This record gives sequence, structure tokens and C-alpha cells, in this order.
Amino acid sequence: MKFVDQVRIEVKAGDGGRGCVSFLREKFIPKGGPDGGDGGRGGHVYFIVDDALSTLLDYRYMHHCKAKNGAPGLGKTKHGKTASRWSCASHREP
Repeated sequence: MKFVDQVRIEVKAGDGGRGCVSFLREKFIPKGGPDGGDGGRGGHVYFIVDDALSTLLDYRYMHHCKAKNGAPGLGKTKHGKTASRWSCASHREP
């Protein structure tokens, strides 16, 4: 097994979702006003230290790590879905 103790990884958290521009339209409510929803939050990136790992070989060829983006907002003041988080584990420095 090859021992790797240095890797270069480009990490980016997810972008937030786009908001929605929408106006309330009902039969007996003239000029109902805006009712668009906010976009969901982007995904977080966590770097976790794991004592069970002894090398960074798993990340040797993984150069880019990006969390997912949040979902866009919807009408009727519905918020977009929050993106899932992304995590990777590393060994502890001696």
C-alpha cells in the first residue's frame, strides 16, 4: 500500500438557491402583493479527523469537492430545500 501524506483538494460549499418572484392572485383580493419564497441554503462542507485512517490515499485523485446547491424558492411563500452537507475524513497528524 502506498503511503500518501499530502494532497491538494479544491473545496467549495454549495450556493444558495434562487428566490422566486411571484405575486398573490385571488378572486376577491385585488393587488394581493408579493408572495415569492426564498431559495434554500447551500450545502456545508465538513472536514472530519478520523484516528482510524492512516493515509490520504483515498483523496489522492479527488481534486475537486463541491457541496450541492440549494433548491430555488417557489410561489405562495414556499422556501427552497436546503442542500445536503458533504464531509470527508482525514487522519490525524502525529
